[in-house]
Amino acid sequence: MISMKEELNRLSYPGRGIVLGMSEDGKHAAAAYFIMGRSTNSRNRIFVTEGEGIRTEAFDPSKMEDPSLIIYAPVRVLGQHTIVTNGDQTDTIYDGMAAGKTFEESLRCREFEPDAPNYTPRISGVIDVQDGKMCYALSILKSADGDPEICRRYTFTYDGAKAGEGHFIHTYQENAEPLPSFFGEPRQVDIKGDIDEYTDLLWKNLNEDNKVSLFVRFIDLADRTYETRIVNKNQ
Repeated sequence: MISMKEELNRLSYPGRGIVLGMSEDGKHAAAAYFIMGRSTNSRNRIFVTEGEGIRTEAFDPSKMEDPSLIIYAPVRVLGQHTIVTNGDQTDTIYDGMAAGKTFEESLRCREFEPDAPNYTPRISGVIDVQDGKMCYALSILKSADGDPEICRRYTFTYDGAKAGEGHFIHTYQENAEPLPSFFGEPRQVDIKGDIDEYTDLLWKNLNEDNKVSLFVRFIDLADRTYETRIVNKNQ
């Protein structure tokens, strides 16, 4: 198991990232999502609450250039399912699962982002909490090593979770030009402390120059009540 603190310190620009797993006390499903940015347009964002989920929003609307890939709802809740993604495929998954499709089936109509030459992967996750237990899945849709003619689809399913353990997936493998897509399995990482301690650990260890916003939620396994923390660099 990798230290989340050390992993974040190692990555100067992981892009957008999702962590799903179980809290250290074994009582909560844990979800985290962060966004980073190198351009003025990407950095000009905040997370705001929308219903049971969140939405990205321009911090300064006058500086917004192209909202198409940066304004979306990263988190939505559908009954016992909490959906977390790095784009508008949140809505695709929500609508698909509401219609009886699986998480994986819902994403069959989507591909990576059309932002050549990076072709940013679409990363997605879902947590299922019921009967005092949890399971979760993570997905990545990415180009074939930068070839936009081929979409590679990977889904990783975790039937249950261990206390203090989660899995971390992010969009970019390293800070380079063009940005190389994440590869391999989601990293097995630790989830330490209560929600405030965990939020603080993540925020403090994300690259100071590039971090933009962070969302963390702990969902009680007993009754699905939840606590949420949102941290925005733009205040």
